[in-house]
Amino acid sequence: MLVVPRPLIRELMRLYEYPHPSKPGAVIRGYDRAHAIRTAMMCAVVAERLGHPADRLVDYQVACLLHDVSRAGLDRRLFGKIWSWAKAHGIPTRPREWRAKYPATPYGRETEAFVARYGKELEAAGVPLTAWAKEQIEIRLGHARRLRRRLAVVKPALRHLGIRWVPWMQEVMLYYYYPEKLSCAKPWVKQLAEILVACEQLEAYSNRQRGRDYYARKQESFPEAFAYLNRLQTEGLISRPVMAALRELVAEGKFDRILEQARGSSLTEQERRYLRGLAQERR
Repeated sequence: MLVVPRPLIRELMRLYEYPHPSKPGAVIRGYDRAHAIRTAMMCAVVAERLGHPADRLVDYQVACLLHDVSRAGLDRRLFGKIWSWAKAHGIPTRPREWRAKYPATPYGRETEAFVARYGKELEAAGVPLTAWAKEQIEIRLGHARRLRRRLAVVKPALRHLGIRWVPWMQEVMLYYYYPEKLSCAKPWVKQLAEILVACEQLEAYSNRQRGRDYYARKQESFPEAFAYLNRLQTEGLISRPVMAALRELVAEGKFDRILEQARGSSLTEQERRYLRGLAQERR
């Protein structure tokens, strides 16, 4: 479901381009822009199912299309090397997880804390701590700070495209990493944020390229995807109505094509049976 015109989507995807750090005039093409489009399509369907009005869906889908704009400049090789190493050593890879393990870290300074605590070990593992390497760390641990910087760059382009940017759109984009920022948000804003988390994670867990490049994953599994979504529901990041709507839509087959595109292959009969049975779950 696209409520944003395709020509506008093409322009928005160009906002993921990033100046190459060592090749003047060259740009790094936005990483896995198809993930953003597929996520935005699912989000609009779930939000409509939950009763959000049509005019709100347009602004919401723009935010979903740009939800990864803070990752512009992601260096697949270097990023993968850093975060595969971190995962192998049990090091937190998300701001809220970092703060849970290292609560003394000043808020918003997770990147600096990572470099101070693990920089020497990372260099010993063959990753020199150049400015570009620190940028790859910031992409994941300094999401809010980097998002502010990227939005400052792209907002003039958004105005030129006739897009109205309102604060709740940024709040929705930040929710997965910083749920505390929405503690006083309007219920409908929080619900849109929950939908983005649920749909983005379902797509990411189904995305073969992203799994290989971003998560150091060897294969995709829908049971694992929904186990993680159920965990997020238990943790309070996704509400029962959002999970129920997502399960219903998946069980109805509404997202089969999107999930197949993420996989790069057709769903097996066993996978279809699993997905069709999701509406029977009660949590």
